[in-house]
Amino acid sequence: MKNIKKFIFLLAGIILLSGCSKGGEAKNSSDASNKENKLKVYASVYPIYDFTKKIAGDKLDVEMVMPQGTEPHGWEPDSNAIKNLENADMFIYNGAGLESWTDKVLGSLSNKDLKVVEASEGVDLIKSTHSHDHEDEDHDHEAEGNHNHNHNHEAEENHNHNHEATENNHDHEDHDHEGHHHGPMDPHVWISPKNAKIEMENIKNALVELDKDNADYYESNYQKYAKMLDELDAKYKESLENLPKKEIVVSHEAYGYLCKDYGLTQIGVKGVNAETEPDAKKMAEIISYIKENNITTIFTEELIDPKVSNIIASETGCQVKVLSPIEGLSQEQVDNNEDYFSIMEENLENLVGALK
Repeated sequence: MKNIKKFIFLLAGIILLSGCSKGGEAKNSSDASNKENKLKVYASVYPIYDFTKKIAGDKLDVEMVMPQGTEPHGWEPDSNAIKNLENADMFIYNGAGLESWTDKVLGSLSNKDLKVVEASEGVDLIKSTHSHDHEDEDHDHEAEGNHNHNHNHEAEENHNHNHEATENNHDHEDHDHEGHHHGPMDPHVWISPKNAKIEMENIKNALVELDKDNADYYESNYQKYAKMLDELDAKYKESLENLPKKEIVVSHEAYGYLCKDYGLTQIGVKGVNAETEPDAKKMAEIISYIKENNITTIFTEELIDPKVSNIIASETGCQVKVLSPIEGLSQEQVDNNEDYFSIMEENLENLVGALK
């Protein structure tokens, strides 16, 4: 009798485990099927991906073209990334010259139904600045906003698009991508909460156009994050406006829009492109500036080598802190579930500490 009971319990256990296994397989299969049935949206770089994901929620399959943890300056998509765009319904990019590869890649695609969205459409762009100094160049010094040097650029380099006033998404074959250069304009528009709100609204409008059935859902999500961006903007203004110092020394000039909004000045070790390296003369200028103006902090980033910043710090006694341009996330930030808002809060804390 005992053997029979043992057999029954054993059989029941086997059936239960089998059922759980099949249930798990069914769930995984259902999740995969749901993902396959969703419209596919690719975002070029992290801030655009984060904004799109926040608006899209669980209604769309949103992926990022650029690998996480990659510094976007100079990066170009490989064959796998191009293949993904061939199968996408929408591609959203920052614009303002950040993604120098868009013309070439989008022009090569056979996916003529791809909707292309420029998230920075409508942002009041500012000129890209360069803090290197050459004897044979004329530099125009602006009276406020940035302690940098502006170069004159040919008109043909202007970031010029022909967009309809009422929408920001376009069929790929009709979209004009001429004139994208990471040169005349500063592309780091999202570092300003005001500009991030514009980008989010453009993304929301594009998703509504793509998926009208979920228009109310996208609108609701946008209103939630638009309010958060307004609150973030107000917090930055209140925290920074009465601080005694207004100058920040940064590893590369990615903070022009932040400086413009809150009355700060950025002094860049590198120009707007993080790949450029300062020469000995520039290094000496930065070191002298720090000493003469009692700068206590030099800001570096999570995705670039802090070697140059560390050298300057050792010469001046500065501390080195991170001021993220939010171009991408480090593995540590991914592990900690960081996003645009949490990083902007950390940036504000570090700015206040440096400018007291």
